[in-house]
Amino acid sequence: MRRALAAHLTDVRSSPFYETSPVGGPHDQPDYLNAVIVGRTSLSARALFTLLRKSEFAAGRRRARGARNGPRPLDLDLLLYGNEQIRSRALTVPHPRMASRLFVLVPLADVAARRVVPGTGKTVARLLAEARLDSTERVRPAGRVRRSKRAAPARAAVRIAARARTGKASSG
Repeated sequence: MRRALAAHLTDVRSSPFYETSPVGGPHDQPDYLNAVIVGRTSLSARALFTLLRKSEFAAGRRRARGARNGPRPLDLDLLLYGNEQIRSRALTVPHPRMASRLFVLVPLADVAARRVVPGTGKTVARLLAEARLDSTERVRPAGRVRRSKRAAPARAAVRIAARARTGKASSG
């Protein structure tokens, strides 16, 4: 996954990993590791989304019909794509549930706190402050994340916030 994304992202910044309680799905799920990366890309939003899905599949994720929020080895979401708002059957940007989810907003605030989320008129920091008022999610720094050969596959989620790379400087 790292190589596939590295070939298409520049000016990359990443948050630390956070250990987070699962949201939705079966109640007996273990915690997840979540992080956010931000970068610029020459890919369209749809092409980047397709790359993320292929990366999930390569990591062993299989999407079962009707099964939502269940355990999975890797979950990649396209949170933002510049200032665009995209609504299609396959892709919605900004991510439709990001404004209420601490597991998204906490790491996103590490790398883009002042970023205004299209369609909300609010910064990531503001959305995070509002979400903290109502959330029961547990989000804590994961410390140093190591992968042992004997350990079970990591249940990780990396959220992507990207901006189109153009010849002009873009804000955001």
